[in-house]
Amino acid sequence: MTAQLKLIALDDDDLAGISTHVQDARVQTSDIIWRQGEKRLLVGMNRLDWEQTLSGETAPRRLVAVLRFDRVLSCKSRNIDLGALELLGIEFHPGEPPGGSAVLMFSQGGALRLDVECLECELTDLGADDLGTSDLGEGAEPSGWDA
Repeated sequence: MTAQLKLIALDDDDLAGISTHVQDARVQTSDIIWRQGEKRLLVGMNRLDWEQTLSGETAPRRLVAVLRFDRVLSCKSRNIDLGALELLGIEFHPGEPPGGSAVLMFSQGGALRLDVECLECELTDLGADDLGTSDLGEGAEPSGWDA
């Protein structure tokens, strides 16, 4: 079993690394939590364990993880449907230093744009997906993850 990840991104190169680890993660819209008063966005997800896959394991494994952005000034969405989403990746577009916009890109053209004071992002694995939610599909129930 691979070690659980805890990655922090403070610049666009760091964020590119986190983006690699969350590629093809499954996200329920109910697990996207915008805490405007705290300037924080939390995204609960089931991500592929890419480290296990790259080490030669034949059966893919999913991990329950949370992606956290701090110092978020605004959160805007486009084409986000209720239900299950697939996270394709994350990009950072610099603005007036040290700020900019982090864009979470989802399948079907969905996106979340976070305008940030500065980039502060963390990806933390919470454990293996032992509840059987790794096969979330159309009509699946939310995981019930709560921050």
